[in-house]
Amino acid sequence: MVSIGMHRLTTRQFLPISVEEAWDFFSIPENLNRLTPEDMSFEILSGGGERTFAGHVICYTVRPLLNIPMRWVTEIVESEDGKYFIDEQRFGPYRFWHHLHRFTPADGGVWMDDVLHYVLPAGPIGELMGALMLNKKVDGIFTYRGEALKRIFPGASEAEQHRQKT
Repeated sequence: MVSIGMHRLTTRQFLPISVEEAWDFFSIPENLNRLTPEDMSFEILSGGGERTFAGHVICYTVRPLLNIPMRWVTEIVESEDGKYFIDEQRFGPYRFWHHLHRFTPADGGVWMDDVLHYVLPAGPIGELMGALMLNKKVDGIFTYRGEALKRIFPGASEAEQHRQKT
């Protein structure tokens, strides 16, 4: 039996804003568009127009590879205002997607941590594609996100990014 590869990507970035300002920005689904590379053609189809809450379902289209449109449905499964929220994929390109967004007050701002666990589709073929390009695509999305946050919030630190396979 082939084991399923669980991938873990963590990022950490300092933002020179208050926890309240960070929460106000990240709890609005439409701001995800500002943090997603343009070549992914990210578009919210439903679930926008309100702040994140536990039980919130958001439906998007994205074009992660070869400009092929894909439906992606996520649910906010946990949320504590000003502290964290977790989104999980319900339908979409991954076999498993669990993304924790955490906000921690710090002197002069807030630490924003992302902890992403995901499993690629298609078993061993998906793992091969991951080794060739899919993991780099995920890394690139979070690198873009870190750069976008530096533009949106001048004075933000470089995002630290770490990957491991479990």
